[in-house]
Amino acid sequence: MVKKKEPKNYYHISSVAKMYNIHPQTLRLYEREGLLSPSRSEGNTRLYTEEDLEQLELILSMIRDLGVNLAGVEVVLNMRKKIEQIEEEVNRFLEYITKEFFEGREEELEKRKRDLVQIYPAKIIKIEKEKE
Repeated sequence: MVKKKEPKNYYHISSVAKMYNIHPQTLRLYEREGLLSPSRSEGNTRLYTEEDLEQLELILSMIRDLGVNLAGVEVVLNMRKKIEQIEEEVNRFLEYITKEFFEGREEELEKRKRDLVQIYPAKIIKIEKEKE
């Protein structure tokens, strides 16, 4: 069964600015700084997708709630992108290992998974000093 791609919703810059209570120039600044990359229509109008809005929410959260400046936002976004790339590489590596070492020995793989012991982090408790 082939999954159909759901049609994307696109938002104009004025709609996005109103939704997030920011000036359209601020959105243009974020684009110039490389923090956002909206699509463009044939008439060169900026079109924001749901993914762009999620990115904008993250940016605004860092700026408004955490007081991070634009340079800091850029660093955080780049780190997130690198982490996602590393996760993909690790997953591909694990798939390779599973295929190469356990192909035809799926029962052994399942047994090894069950043999792992789950370790839970210790709870932090407050110790009060005895009064002398």
